[in-house]
Amino acid sequence: MEQHNPDPHLPARLTEAEAMAQTSEAWAVVDGELVASFWPGTMVSGLDLVTAVVAAAEASGHHPDIDLRYSTVAFRIVTHSAGQLTELDVALAQWIDEIAAAQGVVAVPRD
Repeated sequence: MEQHNPDPHLPARLTEAEAMAQTSEAWAVVDGELVASFWPGTMVSGLDLVTAVVAAAEASGHHPDIDLRYSTVAFRIVTHSAGQLTELDVALAQWIDEIAAAQGVVAVPRD
């Protein structure tokens, strides 16, 4: 169930369960943020993934925290202005999944 949104200018707030129900198995909620890691295969492919995600983030005006490593790229998403997960976070997670799939990048399995 969507929580009451006291500020109509903020995106709809979501519970952790609502966010998880709307994202792929690649994503988990950790410390109130959506998190996922992907295996791009090479650091260059990882940078390509990051570049595409940054372009999508710029277009949407909503940005993930990104950690690029040699063999993985990790994303953390939360709407800081709302102080919790929102519909913007879910939309960005879904967009990241689409970008990764288009590039042939697979998610790191969740424990």
